[in-house]
Amino acid sequence: MRTLSTSNCARFAAKPLTHSGTPAPVWLAALHENPLAPLNLAECPGLVVVAPHPDDETLGIGATIAQLVALGVEVQVVSVSDGGAAHPGATPLDRTRMATTRQHELRRATSTLGVPPPQSLRFPDGQLAQHEDQLADVLAETLGAMAPGTWCAATWRGDGHPDHESVGRAAATACARADALLLEYPIWMWHWAIPNDPVVPWDRALTVPAPDWAVARKRHAARCFRSQFESSAGSPPVLPTYVLPRLMAVGEVLLR
Repeated sequence: MRTLSTSNCARFAAKPLTHSGTPAPVWLAALHENPLAPLNLAECPGLVVVAPHPDDETLGIGATIAQLVALGVEVQVVSVSDGGAAHPGATPLDRTRMATTRQHELRRATSTLGVPPPQSLRFPDGQLAQHEDQLADVLAETLGAMAPGTWCAATWRGDGHPDHESVGRAAATACARADALLLEYPIWMWHWAIPNDPVVPWDRALTVPAPDWAVARKRHAARCFRSQFESSAGSPPVLPTYVLPRLMAVGEVLLR
């Protein structure tokens, strides 16, 4: 297993979500010019999906999850944070309400994808770096209870969001202990990076082709997260309107 410790949080901070980021057509042109090799899902004996926040599992690899379920592969989702810090400056009561809402949305989304209820750790959203060691212990135990050779998919260690990078590091540590295959999925990389960006390990990137039914299942699951994609009380959505269409357009990419 290769290691990667370089953080791209400064890159993400320099291009906040108020900036539309790299447009989907730019990515699609680059992926057409330099197509990625496909990942063979038939080789997967089982999968643990580690999501920093409720929705990352769906936005990152929802179509992959749906396909593995259809193949009869055991898939376990581990949702790390409570998701309560979606709105900066929220009061403790608001955070609690948001966390409750997002846990409900998560259960609906994972049910839509066909997987069992997720393992929700409910660590504090936005503070996952303080819980990396504990998370690594939990993930190593979870992987140890799965079938031999189980894969583990977690957010990329260079994704730019501090929580995403923390989860990726913890997953890498757990995989090393459990002798599991680590796969890393980018989410915010599609926002702040550019095609052929030298900080992205394109040599490790594999695409996961998805049939129309799996893409539709992912889209339906993503819509369960209304708290993130819909306006509320006159406030704009937590995730701007361009986020989901771009992720749906570029498809699912895993770093192996």
